[in-house]
Amino acid sequence: MNKQHNCDVLIIGSGASGLSLALHLSKHADVVVLSKAKVNAGSTYYAQGGVAAVFDENDSVDSHVSDTLIAGAGLCDEDIVRFTAENAKECMEWLIDEGVDFDQEDSEDGETRYHLTREGGHTNRRILHSADATGKAIQTTLVDQIKNNNRIRLFERYNAIDLICNTDENDNRECNGAYIWNRNSEKVETIFAQKIILATGGASKVYQYTSNPDVASGDGIAMAWRAGCRVANMEFNQFHPTCLFHPDAGTFLLTEALRGEGALLRRPDGSRFMPSFDERAELAPRDIVARAIDYEMKRLGVDCMYLDISHQPADFIKQHFPTIYEKTLKFGIDITKQPIPIVPAAHYTCGGVMINKQGKTDLENLYAIGEVTYTGLHGANRLASNSLLECLVFAKAAAQDIEKTLKKKVKYPTLPPWDESRVTDSDEEVVIQHNWHELRLFMWDYVGIVRTTKRLERALHRVELLQSEIDEYYQNFRVSNNLLELRNIVQVAELIIKSAMERKESRGLHYTLDYPDLLDEAKTTILEPKLPHKV
Repeated sequence: MNKQHNCDVLIIGSGASGLSLALHLSKHADVVVLSKAKVNAGSTYYAQGGVAAVFDENDSVDSHVSDTLIAGAGLCDEDIVRFTAENAKECMEWLIDEGVDFDQEDSEDGETRYHLTREGGHTNRRILHSADATGKAIQTTLVDQIKNNNRIRLFERYNAIDLICNTDENDNRECNGAYIWNRNSEKVETIFAQKIILATGGASKVYQYTSNPDVASGDGIAMAWRAGCRVANMEFNQFHPTCLFHPDAGTFLLTEALRGEGALLRRPDGSRFMPSFDERAELAPRDIVARAIDYEMKRLGVDCMYLDISHQPADFIKQHFPTIYEKTLKFGIDITKQPIPIVPAAHYTCGGVMINKQGKTDLENLYAIGEVTYTGLHGANRLASNSLLECLVFAKAAAQDIEKTLKKKVKYPTLPPWDESRVTDSDEEVVIQHNWHELRLFMWDYVGIVRTTKRLERALHRVELLQSEIDEYYQNFRVSNNLLELRNIVQVAELIIKSAMERKESRGLHYTLDYPDLLDEAKTTILEPKLPHKV
């Protein structure tokens, strides 16, 4: 018999969106937060740049909205963009009250104010940051608050496998729990909740080269799709232009704030190239910068380009970018004296599970917030430092909506148990590893920064073959972390490819040689599962 847990609210994911939602709801509900690995393993912890919000008197919400719309290349939902920008300052002030220590400076009139940096696509300085480790500051502060809150239970090393859904008396699909795999005991358990929230982050692990940690395997998107939720704009995968290129560096990202503070992109011979691609040069939006780097690398037949901030004073560099300075120094690179070798890497999933302004999905009782979602904020390309902001704004909005409908007393139903009576332990783990490698490699080669119809067709053919192999494997062997992640990421890969095949134009992050021009009308790509849905 499976072990069953019960709670008012189940939050699947432990980054900025999930933890801030948990803290908002803990006054009103018994909350369980599910973390696939240790609580600090997600993307939030590794975010360097900061959070965009209007704090400068010379800045405006209208300017933030305009910058976001321009970066989104005609596909943003303007109402959502304004909603996010208008709520930004209040959400940042909540984070500050929770204890996040953002960098400050003394102004000319002697008053202390927050130090605001500028990143690509922004016309003003509006990025609050904690040196170059903003995500770490936010994550550790929220975790401290979570661990001191007796209304919140943190389940570390638990994978969500699938959502448990049924059909109510009005033929509407509703979600009332999930199957979860306890990685500590290696047992599948069930959990009932009045409300379930997906806060699982993005799917950049689908690519061979990514700035994201290993947990970014698209779990929430795949689970929602299997349960009957629509997804949108999955073709828009943001590639961060500047990740450290070094055989021992892993996936170390070099924040856009470097370029905001004057860093220049150079070819191996030291010459600049961005002014030839865009009048905004190094401060152009990420899709333009990433394509320019990719183009120059392929044109010259070289492994990397270079990011150079060595012309700035050494003390300035060490003060503003201490993490990057210390990290690169370990690899023999002194950024105060020499340029940094860089390559683009998959960084952010702009599409995802469709939600409304309150975070509601197509399924009753199921919400989603953060990178797992499509809100309409990012359009065809995300503006720098709007990602953590989206997490905070929609966590607050979802909390307000959930509070209204939570029941004070609930009779906990017995959920259908997990059936593993016909499976055995795997003796072919090498198959999973091979499939992982193959998937990520052909996604990088065929569905990367520059695409063609032929490449997409080849990728779809390979994904369909992999899906049949993985489905057979899943039906015959007990679950494992690698198997669960592979099952999810191959599903997300299919959604990315099919979305890309539907877009017959080049817009924002989706660039195809077969359709290099923009269409007159910008339309969101929406994929619908075979299961019924209702908004």
